[in-house]
Amino acid sequence: MDFHSFKDWFTLENITDLIDQYRSFGPLPGILLPLLEAFLPFLPLFLFVLANANAFGLGLGFLYSWIGASVGALLVFLLVRRYGDTRIFHFLLKRKKIQSLTNWLEKKGFGPLFLLLCFPFTPSAVVNIVAGISKISIYQYMIAVIGGKAVMIFTLSFIGYDIISLIKQPVRTAIVLVIITILWFIGKQIESKIEDKVQERG
Repeated sequence: MDFHSFKDWFTLENITDLIDQYRSFGPLPGILLPLLEAFLPFLPLFLFVLANANAFGLGLGFLYSWIGASVGALLVFLLVRRYGDTRIFHFLLKRKKIQSLTNWLEKKGFGPLFLLLCFPFTPSAVVNIVAGISKISIYQYMIAVIGGKAVMIFTLSFIGYDIISLIKQPVRTAIVLVIITILWFIGKQIESKIEDKVQERG
């Protein structure tokens, strides 16, 4: 299977079928898929969240996605924190922009991390790595991840849970698309402001 075929396989229907196929394992498939996305950011987290909501319902689907995504983010953070001074991350530490961003995060702490993690379109893999390289407190990061991921994943779960209604009701679909666009825009504005602050300090 080449990369394009692999990429094309990731549809809501296929992922939902996969979760149903391994339902005998309980919540594990629903937790492991979002967890894997933290290590393999090219995987479609939003599809995993939608599939969980469809397969397990809004409450459990949200819970499993939230646990998986939060644990995955924390594991990446801890691995980077543990091995961040090795050759693997040495090239990142040398970059002035990364240094400025890590210094800024260390000073600002919880606030910007929480806001960034609230939005579905934030490159969370980058956030996890930069936070791991920085000296931000693990407790601050845990709270930001748990809170931010809860907001982001509940939003996606709510959309995914009633996706059939969205298909049948164009007005509702339009409203959801507007909300997603607004979230994307706000997220980009926050990222832009953070980048401006970093450049000012750099």
